Amino acid sequence: MIDHLIVLPVVLPLVAGILLLYDRQGRTRTKRLIGVGATALLVVVGIALVACASSGEVTFYALGDWQPPFGIVLVLDRLSALMVLLTALLALGAVVFACAGDDEQGSNFHGLFQWQLLGINGAFLTGDLFNLFVFFEVLLLASYALLMHGGGKARIQAGVHYVVLNLAGSSLFLIAVGVLYGATGTLNMADMAVRLTELPAERTGLVSAGALMLLVVFGLKAAILPLYFWLPRAYSAAPAPVAALFAIMTKVGIYAILRVYSLIFGEQAGPLEALGQSWVWWLSLATLAVAGIGVLAARDLRLLVAYLVLVSVGTLLAGIGMGSPKAVSALLYYLIHTTLVTGGLFLLAELIGLQRGKAGTRLVKGRPLQKGGWLAGLFLLGAVSVAGLPPLSGALGKALMLEAAEVGQRPWIWPMLLGTSLCALVALSRAGSTLFWRSQGEPGGQPLSRHRWFGVAWLLGASPLLVVLAGPVSEYTLATANQLANPAIVIDALLNDAGDAP
Repeated sequence: MIDHLIVLPVVLPLVAGILLLYDRQGRTRTKRLIGVGATALLVVVGIALVACASSGEVTFYALGDWQPPFGIVLVLDRLSALMVLLTALLALGAVVFACAGDDEQGSNFHGLFQWQLLGINGAFLTGDLFNLFVFFEVLLLASYALLMHGGGKARIQAGVHYVVLNLAGSSLFLIAVGVLYGATGTLNMADMAVRLTELPAERTGLVSAGALMLLVVFGLKAAILPLYFWLPRAYSAAPAPVAALFAIMTKVGIYAILRVYSLIFGEQAGPLEALGQSWVWWLSLATLAVAGIGVLAARDLRLLVAYLVLVSVGTLLAGIGMGSPKAVSALLYYLIHTTLVTGGLFLLAELIGLQRGKAGTRLVKGRPLQKGGWLAGLFLLGAVSVAGLPPLSGALGKALMLEAAEVGQRPWIWPMLLGTSLCALVALSRAGSTLFWRSQGEPGGQPLSRHRWFGVAWLLGASPLLVVLAGPVSEYTLATANQLANPAIVIDALLNDAGDAP
């Protein structure tokens, strides 16, 4: 049963998306039921996959019963299971929020939303580089349309930049895959890791070139400096539920760096071991510095949250640059926290903007808020968490990152991480005082439906829950980091045990 469970995160949104796009003129209520139902079922599947992966066993699904390294395989280990569940939890909050009316601002929202999940889940589960490229293209095609859902000058302008940059990234990705295939003769990641141990010396430079091109592609997806310029404008212009789902998009790039460079370029890769790690380390610190400045400079709540996403990107990539299992464990805990909390803040920004009239989410005087006490409480919860203040999950995640730093790394990561936390605290304090205290006129704005309240509470409520469950979550992330540090586990499961596949 577990073998067939692995394919469900891909098949479920594929089928739901086909149904939704086939009946484009169907009743809105029916489309919402299918979209929310499929996403809720995906949460259940994600929980089941995490439970199965917790044993430490690596399993795979061979499509068409073509065994690796020749066939297409979906691989389940601790990391892929964690990312599928995280995506489902984030998507459920976003899609329920959208059912308050955001889904009716344009066409085909729910179908595109499901295909976005198809691409994301496929990227997390695939076991070969070419299908990683394919799933990247699926999620990007859906994201192009979702970004411009509802239209408007700002969205179209941001969408054009987003499309052009990602088309360039896709072209470079395809070139890199071709170079690596030409040098190694395989695209299966586990098989490529084995072939690197027998790689002729004259091909080392070719493989290095392909691997560094991949690093540029993944850096573009993760929005690392200097490839981050598309993100603030795109995320701040996107519809709120789309921006919330996009909180996982940068994590796809981070996941790809973790997966490819720990499996293919692990300790068995000889002279190619830890290829690009020093680049990731220094660029992550630079990303943190620039993101901190952007947080202070933001004059719109949406833009502020977008720069907070960049802060999280720099923090996560710094964990990769540290290179130890302890650091990877810390970054995985922080990844869960930041994905859900920043997604919730995008939704909360929409609630606040709906209540402030023409002022919207701009950090200027506006109308007093209906339900201002509840909105202020949710903003305080999100702000304390994302700034990394005790006792919420942001503080725990950053404390784990600081503790994981080695002696030579501490003079760099400690000031940068604490400094960006201070920048976030100052910016969020200023934003909160403007939004909730500097008001004039009579309360107005649109009434807030229970769908919107659920979406925000679902995602921001993850922060205190992560504190309560800090013990088991940290144990899982540490086991995940140790599994990543031992690529032989995946290699043996895919290549030596292929005969046991379905």
